[in-house]
Amino acid sequence: MTKRLLILEDGTFFEGKAFGASVEKTGEVVFNTGMTGYQEILTDPSYCDQIVCLTYPLIGNYGINRDDFESIKPSVHGLIVKEACDTPSNFRSQMTLHKYLEINQIPGIMGIDTRKLTRLIRSHGTMKGRLCNGDVDVHAIVEELKNTSLMTDQVSRVSTKSTYSSPGKKERIVLMDFGMKHGILRELNDRGCDVRVVPYNTTAEEILNLKPDGIMLSNGPGDPKDVPVAIDTVRTLLGKVPLFGICLGHQLFALACGADTIRLKFGHRGSNHPVKNLETKEVYITSQNHGYTVDLASLEGKPIHMTHIAVNDGTCEGLRHDEFPAFTVQYHPEASPGPEDANLLFDQFIEMIRENKKQK
Repeated sequence: MTKRLLILEDGTFFEGKAFGASVEKTGEVVFNTGMTGYQEILTDPSYCDQIVCLTYPLIGNYGINRDDFESIKPSVHGLIVKEACDTPSNFRSQMTLHKYLEINQIPGIMGIDTRKLTRLIRSHGTMKGRLCNGDVDVHAIVEELKNTSLMTDQVSRVSTKSTYSSPGKKERIVLMDFGMKHGILRELNDRGCDVRVVPYNTTAEEILNLKPDGIMLSNGPGDPKDVPVAIDTVRTLLGKVPLFGICLGHQLFALACGADTIRLKFGHRGSNHPVKNLETKEVYITSQNHGYTVDLASLEGKPIHMTHIAVNDGTCEGLRHDEFPAFTVQYHPEASPGPEDANLLFDQFIEMIRENKKQK
């Protein structure tokens, strides 16, 4: 197999074996602790421009199938694994992980010490990295990485370019697509919702012209402050229609309400993160993928309060508006991949819409 290097901006480099596409890519190096779900991870738009290290040692053993995609085209910039299986065994498997990466021009590296890399990221935080082929000048690439700024336009690249409909016969939901996982759309469709998916920069007026019963703010990649147009839109929509936000949508909601967001050292990425519901005292095991969080200190004096907290580090995992029918969560209740402990939040959203109609 061809030699491939992972080079980090701090000068650390790992030598492994190449699989996937024979291209070189630069991105933010992050890690995910999920034991399964690599297909969903690869196709989650929230990983746009990132090189993902999977901590579970064997990846690809059930292949790639036609059903578990979270977007039509993956946006991830690279994959790092300890061992990539080239002989998958599963009745749904249609191709190998290597073949899928090759088709979609995504480079992979295997055979490196993924535990060492994960510990490095946990100690020093996420950093820029590059997957390189063959013999290269490591020092020159390190200097180049140090002087390279990562892109900030991920949301505009992964969002739908035009409005489209996913019909249903019940409540009409306008889903603002900041990098939507298809699992969110599936959950709404399973409840009979008539969903209109709109681009991230759709105006509040255009959204209200669609006569929605509720508005959903999707997940998405990057820093929420890089999407000021969406913050203004959410601020205008508050109080007019019931609202439910997930992940990036949760952060945009917080910013629209006057709170602040901050960058996490290495983020939350995996399908095993415990979250406590402060209202019911229940603890859910959740799927997460984010590098930013709502600053708890910034909630003081704002018309929102925290409803969920991360058990591991005490960060904010949910918000509710004090006056308007609106709530958000940082984690992924649609899972895909991950546990479905919090799936009932979609039912609560529908119930909130119906209660709002009664009151009006």
